Amino acid sequence: MVVEKDQYSLMNNIDNKTLTHPFQPIIFNGSKTLIVGSFPSIESFEKSFYYAHPRNQFWKILSAITGYPINNRDQKIWLLKESKIALWDMVANCTRDSSLDSSLEDIEVNDIASFLEENPTITKIAFTGRLSEKLFKMHFDYLEIERLYLPSPSSAYAKMSLGNKILIYKEKLGI
Repeated sequence: MVVEKDQYSLMNNIDNKTLTHPFQPIIFNGSKTLIVGSFPSIESFEKSFYYAHPRNQFWKILSAITGYPINNRDQKIWLLKESKIALWDMVANCTRDSSLDSSLEDIEVNDIASFLEENPTITKIAFTGRLSEKLFKMHFDYLEIERLYLPSPSSAYAKMSLGNKILIYKEKLGI
């Protein structure tokens, strides 16, 4: 389930100070797919939850392919549980000057290998952006696990429509 770390204001730490990922992975007994992003947006830090920026399409996409509502945090967690999806990010610590992945520097990654070893029901990992995929390849390419690339749900990735993202997520996640 979700276990939040001590909260702090991102705005007080954004001036080239190291930021630590503010919350733990979401995982349930029987989770089969680990969806991995890069690092929470400023809005996600402030709201203490994954993909919390209102223009991020992540939850809209998952709701569209599962039929589950996403009106609050509990419904989003239920959607993940019922869909056998775990959720985490590649970056444990970094510096940044905006919410864009391109602004992340001094990156330290989460220990995905140990996480997968502790959660053997996970049989595939899906990346919601090129940075998370690149970091996985750099640090964990030796792991034998099915890998999927999903288009970024960020509103900054506007060259693909929401409808097309929904189709790709549905096909690749097999939901």
